[in-house]
Amino acid sequence: MGGTVGYMAIEDFSFSDAFYMTIITVTTVGFQEVHPLSAYGKWFTAFLIVTSFSTFAYALTSITKNFLSGQYRQYFKVYKVNAQIQKLQDHVIICGYGRNGIQAAKSLEAHGKKFVIVEADQEILNELHSQQMLFVKGDATDEEALLEAGIKEASALITTLPKDADNVFVSLTAKDLNSRIMLISRATDESAERKLKRAGVDNVIMPERVGGMHMASLVVTPDVYEFLDRISVIGSDEINLEEITFTNIPDDCKFKTLQHLSDHYHTGSLIIGYKTPQGEYVVNPALSRPVEEGAKIFVLGKADQIRDLNQLFTLDA
Repeated sequence: MGGTVGYMAIEDFSFSDAFYMTIITVTTVGFQEVHPLSAYGKWFTAFLIVTSFSTFAYALTSITKNFLSGQYRQYFKVYKVNAQIQKLQDHVIICGYGRNGIQAAKSLEAHGKKFVIVEADQEILNELHSQQMLFVKGDATDEEALLEAGIKEASALITTLPKDADNVFVSLTAKDLNSRIMLISRATDESAERKLKRAGVDNVIMPERVGGMHMASLVVTPDVYEFLDRISVIGSDEINLEEITFTNIPDDCKFKTLQHLSDHYHTGSLIIGYKTPQGEYVVNPALSRPVEEGAKIFVLGKADQIRDLNQLFTLDA
């Protein structure tokens, strides 16, 4: 465009002649000038050739350098990951990939639940990339990072950042972007736990408290906790505990009794718990209890029994 304007100003060429002159000059094809050039026109043409050639050489060098350094390959990999994230629905976002974040990711992966990790550390990102995990590079406290992770389409967010203040900020931002999202946060002290609850967090986990209580219980009731340790919610151990929501229950069993559900689907698993729509937990519920809308059922069984149950419900849901 600059060449076209230059020829029009210096040589008084028409727009078509100036544009044509610029094209044959920049491409160095060597065609004859459309009109004889003045001394100023020749100087301008020489300048146009030099700058165009320099720009072309710089672009060629940059492209070659990027190809040799693998930057283009890295770009396409990131583009592929972002394209996958944009297609997700009802996934989980994990903020921070420390010890708690790693365990959360393992559990979700074992359950077949899609998730996206938000992390800023480049070394961790390289590890996630090698494991072909979905991730977003950025600070979880940044609204843009959460949007890139698909916060508006996510069903839950787990924030495991080391600073309680950051977890509170992430929770507030997440709730503002998606009021329906379930929030689970790590906390280090009780004051942070109260703040997180006020921020709309559904469940607050204090690893130190849980760990200490577990260790003390191993002293007081070792056999009980050894048995509980054998019950896995991950899906790979011999005994598994599974949660079944009302929406996953087949239509022909909704609003009917637990006995009807148990008789209708024979998998060998046991119904050991029931959560009412009001949030009340019932241990060892009576089989005469009806399955209400918004309720949840907790089932205990061997790994193959739970898999059979999930397959049946998935097919019928």
